Amino acid sequence: MFRHLHLWISVPFGLIVVVMCFTGALLVFEKDITDAVMSKRVAVEPLGEPLPVKMLADKVSATLADGVKVTGVTVSSNAGEAYKVGISKPRHAAVYINQYTGDILCEYQRLPFFRTTMRMHRWLMDSNPGKEGIFWGRIIVGVSTIAFVLLLITGIVVWLPRNGKMLKNRLKIVASKGKNRFWYDLHVAGGFYAFVLLLAMALTGLTWSFDWYSKGFYAMFAGEDAATKKEVASDKGNKKGGIADDVQSAGVDVWQVALDAVVSRNPDYGQATVSDGTVTLRRGSSWGNYRASDKYIYNKVNGEIESVVLYKDSDKRSKARGWVYTIHTGLWGGMFSKLLTFFAALLGASLPLTGYYFWIKRLYGKRKRKI
Repeated sequence: MFRHLHLWISVPFGLIVVVMCFTGALLVFEKDITDAVMSKRVAVEPLGEPLPVKMLADKVSATLADGVKVTGVTVSSNAGEAYKVGISKPRHAAVYINQYTGDILCEYQRLPFFRTTMRMHRWLMDSNPGKEGIFWGRIIVGVSTIAFVLLLITGIVVWLPRNGKMLKNRLKIVASKGKNRFWYDLHVAGGFYAFVLLLAMALTGLTWSFDWYSKGFYAMFAGEDAATKKEVASDKGNKKGGIADDVQSAGVDVWQVALDAVVSRNPDYGQATVSDGTVTLRRGSSWGNYRASDKYIYNKVNGEIESVVLYKDSDKRSKARGWVYTIHTGLWGGMFSKLLTFFAALLGASLPLTGYYFWIKRLYGKRKRKI
């Protein structure tokens, strides 16, 4: 039964799984490649003390189109790295500026190749039609991911060996006994070795496909406490109004005060982002939750630090969201986990292809025998 279920789920969804896994593998090293491309553009020569954050924000704001606002400034403890000024549009966009001269260096946006790869990975190149239409690309990817979960589970059930000798054979990938044996071993043994990582990536990826799944997933692992609801409500408010209504406002005047106060407390801070009401410090470890951070809340009038929310004291939902992103993208263990995730995703892309190969070969053999 499981063998037939495995086959008939893979036939209609296999090619989409190939696309999702292959594009996912390409996205694993997006940050590394982007940083390498941007490194020469954002390198600066330290020339005394940096200019005030407000002055830098004003310079960037003067170049922005109507409706686009400065949302925050990220500084690095590396004096030779330019400041990164976040802007509200497009998503994840920013502007690098020389903090010593005030010269704008370049814009930071997702590289065109990775922008296309992400659209293919998440939505099969579809565009969000808004409330008036159906986001078919997102739905198809979501349904295909559910199918992929079923394929992985049924595949591992079919894989289970009956004895020790069979177990030994199913753990080997042999390349010296012809292509058929190699493709078979790649499908059987490769699927087994990549099973845990592929299942983790699929289950976490579903949180971006279906709201009902996301709510259930986070309710199961994080719960719905009052603090979480307040935080969600606060996030929604920020999205509607923007983080900063105007960079000329009093809020930006105290960004430097708050930033200096936090940096003085944490001389080995690595990277800090100051925005309206908060200064966020990224934790430097390459192992664990990639989005782990400490948050300092400051008084918007005078910049004094009023409270601190360390990562270890963060609410469960914030931690869970960070872990979902970290596990899905393979960022939980530095370069080691990236390589594991990359090869697991490539194996995931190969599974439907090798499955199709043997299925078509079997069908062709049956027809040939009938003739």
